Amino acid sequence: MKNRNRLTCVELRAALLAFKRAQPWLPSGLKKWIFGLLLVPGLALAAPDTVFTVQAWKNQTLVRALTQDAACPGIRFDQHAERPMRLRVAPQSLAARPDQAKTDAGPVEFKERVCEARWPKGAKTARVAGQPVPAPHAHIHRIVLIGDTGCRMKAAEQAFQDCNDAVAWPLAQVAMSAAALKPDLVVHVGDLHYRESPCPEGNAGCAGAAWGYGDGAWREDFFIPASPLLRAAPWVFVRGNHESCWRAGQGWFRFMDPSPWSELRSCDDPANDADADFSEPYAVALSKHTQLIVFDSSKTAGKPYAETDLAFQKYADALALARQLMRKAPANFFVSHHPLLALSSGWRSGKAAAAGNQGLQSVFEASFPQRLFPQGVQLTLAGHIHAFEAINFVSDHPTSLVLGNSGSSTDTQLPLSYPEGLSLYPGVQVGDYVASADFGFATLDRRPAGAKDAWLLTEYNTQGRPVFHCRVGQGKSHCAKAEDGLE
Repeated sequence: MKNRNRLTCVELRAALLAFKRAQPWLPSGLKKWIFGLLLVPGLALAAPDTVFTVQAWKNQTLVRALTQDAACPGIRFDQHAERPMRLRVAPQSLAARPDQAKTDAGPVEFKERVCEARWPKGAKTARVAGQPVPAPHAHIHRIVLIGDTGCRMKAAEQAFQDCNDAVAWPLAQVAMSAAALKPDLVVHVGDLHYRESPCPEGNAGCAGAAWGYGDGAWREDFFIPASPLLRAAPWVFVRGNHESCWRAGQGWFRFMDPSPWSELRSCDDPANDADADFSEPYAVALSKHTQLIVFDSSKTAGKPYAETDLAFQKYADALALARQLMRKAPANFFVSHHPLLALSSGWRSGKAAAAGNQGLQSVFEASFPQRLFPQGVQLTLAGHIHAFEAINFVSDHPTSLVLGNSGSSTDTQLPLSYPEGLSLYPGVQVGDYVASADFGFATLDRRPAGAKDAWLLTEYNTQGRPVFHCRVGQGKSHCAKAEDGLE
């Protein structure tokens, strides 16, 4: 009976979202009321155990479940007997870390136990406590790309997004629209958690919103609104700067990190941050020809490193490991939270500016002068900038995608054409360029072309209507507005 009641709450939440989406004429006040129902604490607590699939190291697939029950749920693969999932990490109450940046943070409460199971080779289906689990695909044909999804609540910047408004914070709508496209894989390019400060008294836009670094904020900022997409396909999670140890790193390692749980790499003890803030890269196969290289850039600085800096050495070692992984496939998509070649709106200066991360640039330049990336990298995917960008280069640089517009407050509008005279990096020459600071998400659809893969990139608005189409392949791209069509 308990599971049946919980499922009813999830179905109610989905029905409310579907009704709101289907009735665009609804008054704004009623829209806010409906979205408020989706996030009220009673419904959140009554939701079923959160279950999702993670693509992990060495092309392993993991099933994760979050539960407040006293034991891990059972999992059943194909027609085999159900067996209990193993405990990844138990519920825990932790004192706030002493970092100055966490001045708003109190004790960190994790009330849910995290359970996991490795997907056996050859298994086709899985169920956790009777719920179907997204199965991994041997050949990936459609990838959903999202990033920077959380609702910004940060007192230090006096930034409080309207988390109770489904239009002002559209992650729930993005998740429903993206799930409707039936992806084979979802890639989140980082920054899942943004609820760092309590909502100010009298602010109706975020009144009652959970905040802090415990699982209550994680549940409201990600697991509840993203639930339709979590049920649609396996995920690749990329670690962003909001998931570094002094911020939401503790939740990152409990919930999203693809490696085995380790107390030394949990971010619970700041004495271990020199290790926990840096993770080894790993590969996720998309086809025999193409793979993702997932790179943890969460702790990188905005200024160039000296070669004697610990971070320079850590990132140089990670880049060397990434280069070894790239030898397994001729085409590699390099995925990190911070872009190396990108544009920002210059919201402080009012003028568009280069926004490549200078810390990473200094490391990558030392190993791969001018190009920054090994020749096997044909495409880079990142977030951090709250906008969508697709940049093709006349020079020998891989196409750069920025996908940071899926929920958190977006940047001011980027220029419609590339600014004349602006240099993203020495030796870089920009060709094809499109950008938008409107909320949305993207897909990559594989188009087989002989022995090599070609891809169609589509940028959508929150309702799932195409905004741009781009042909992507062999390190190059060409884009056009959806209504104009590609040549």
